[in-house]
Amino acid sequence: MMKLPLLLNQACSQPLYEQLAERIEQLIQEGTLNAGDRLPSVRKLHQQLQVSISSILEAYRLLEDRGLIRARPQSGYYVKVNASYFLAEPTPSTPSLNVCSVDTSLAFQINNAVRHPDVIKLGAAVPSPELFPRKTLNRMMGQVIRTHPEMVHAYDMSPGCELLRQQVAKRLIEAGCSISPEEVVTTNGATEAVYLSLKAVTQPGDTVAIESPTYSGLLEILDALHLRALELPTHPREGLCLNHLETALKEKKIAACAVVSNFSNPLGTCMSDEKKQQLVDLMNVYDTPLIEDDIYGELYHHGNRPKALKAFDQGGNVLYCASVSKTLSPGLRVGWAIPGQSIKKVKALKMTMNLTCAIAPQLTVATFLANGGYDHHLRRLRSAYRVQMEQMQAVITHSFPPETCISRPQGGHVLWLELSPNFDAMALYEKALQNKISISPGIIFSPSRSYRNCLRLNCGLPWSSTVEEALKTLGNLTHQLLATSVEK
Repeated sequence: MMKLPLLLNQACSQPLYEQLAERIEQLIQEGTLNAGDRLPSVRKLHQQLQVSISSILEAYRLLEDRGLIRARPQSGYYVKVNASYFLAEPTPSTPSLNVCSVDTSLAFQINNAVRHPDVIKLGAAVPSPELFPRKTLNRMMGQVIRTHPEMVHAYDMSPGCELLRQQVAKRLIEAGCSISPEEVVTTNGATEAVYLSLKAVTQPGDTVAIESPTYSGLLEILDALHLRALELPTHPREGLCLNHLETALKEKKIAACAVVSNFSNPLGTCMSDEKKQQLVDLMNVYDTPLIEDDIYGELYHHGNRPKALKAFDQGGNVLYCASVSKTLSPGLRVGWAIPGQSIKKVKALKMTMNLTCAIAPQLTVATFLANGGYDHHLRRLRSAYRVQMEQMQAVITHSFPPETCISRPQGGHVLWLELSPNFDAMALYEKALQNKISISPGIIFSPSRSYRNCLRLNCGLPWSSTVEEALKTLGNLTHQLLATSVEK
């Protein structure tokens, strides 16, 4: 247990709990205590300082009110870096508003280069398997195979496993949706759900309105479907700029709009309920389909689950997509679409594309959702992502150039960094890879290859000295590259 270098003045007129709180705050500001560090227990501090337990509790409560520490039930008190200590936030994006074709060859090259097991994967938005209940899932899959020895080897025609569709419909109640199992189509992950949804409402050559920056996987789907993209200004907290979207709907032929509705990748934005309602209403006015990827919706760090765009959909114009890849198991490839009025087309496309999804993974996930303590697991996972993100933000704040801007998502597990305009994140990517560290340079999140001075980092890895040193190395490399660019 950490022993803090604390010295209190018993004769001072200032209350002891205030002295204690101020001294701990000073240790946080000086970097002696970092985000995620556990503070001594109340009893240990009572023994060390010979101060009453009530005074220590009062000091900890004061530090909580200041946003510097957080209590975790049955675990203790941990340091939480206050947002005022972080670097500035990124500015709202200002894309060119020109329709452009999509070429994802560079993204494929970058993603393919970081598959080596020795590379510290700070680029790919992939959670660590350590955070998932692998033993429980493996046991449940074994039970599923033993209980349904014939079913797991048979075709499971679209719309997919009924038990899974029932559980998905139940889970979506928390997202504000009233969905029947018959409206759900199971898919091989959220990627297939988005692919089928877009294919159902577009034709090759059509234009799709997207957030900017946007998820590189969405760009890969647009590329595969021979669709063009219109990048729209996006705020790092509030999401898509609806004024620009409305102008585009008026002046251009937009076939669909595709967004990551909650804790978007890579910015981490989450629209307010009011703005979600406005977006759905706007798309209805122009009779344009809205593709919603809600894969991060369950990964809120505080409060309650944010509503899905689908919750505001009265006419079936929203095609909802999600999966358990970020919350339970990416390897099981279990996802779903709720295509609304496009359900017949999506079902037909699913049959044509690959006929069905494997039944064993569907039944395993359905069983876990029904009986496996999914909510308990999610509470632990959200806490892990939140703490890991805070720890990364703290190290970035101290290691990267002071002009660096960093996103402040309230959910998910990715961070977006914006450096000075002359910075080249591709050069950082290459230097980092030489040090066996992967990052995602900003240009892969834009069909126009914008955001050359930006990068995305993954907070899905459990905190360790290896991760911390990798971030410090990135900070040093960033300083070096900036110095070189200034000399030129």
